[in-house]
Amino acid sequence: MKLYHGSNILISHPDVTKGKPYKDFGRGFYLSDSFEQAMSMGERVVSRSLDKTSPVVSTFEFDESVMFDGSLKVKRFDSYTEEWAEFVLKNRNRKITQPVHSYDIVYGPIADDTIVRQMRRFELGDITIDELMRQLQYPQGVTFQYF
Repeated sequence: MKLYHGSNILISHPDVTKGKPYKDFGRGFYLSDSFEQAMSMGERVVSRSLDKTSPVVSTFEFDESVMFDGSLKVKRFDSYTEEWAEFVLKNRNRKITQPVHSYDIVYGPIADDTIVRQMRRFELGDITIDELMRQLQYPQGVTFQYF
């Protein structure tokens, strides 16, 4: 299957150590099976850049059988669940300096960009875990990411 990565540069060889920490599933390399989602991410990267760049979508061939053959440690979240929300919260927690998991691949929904504000509301007890899950859902519907 084809997976896509949106950025402001073409990537031919992913380097997981260059990923930013405190993302949904931790520091790593993120991909989508949606070209449109990857392009949207590329546009977001360009909008934050001081350089005059354009969005670029890198395409990778992925053998999805490795997610099921037992050769790698894989975590799947097939929908927005309480377990998914707690996993994202741990990975986004800047007080935790070490990786919170040792999975080779994580597959699951993308969290909405308002996650920092929603996490703070949850930690303060202003919202329940159920409300947090609703708030973290991507407004365009469930879009999945591969880490």
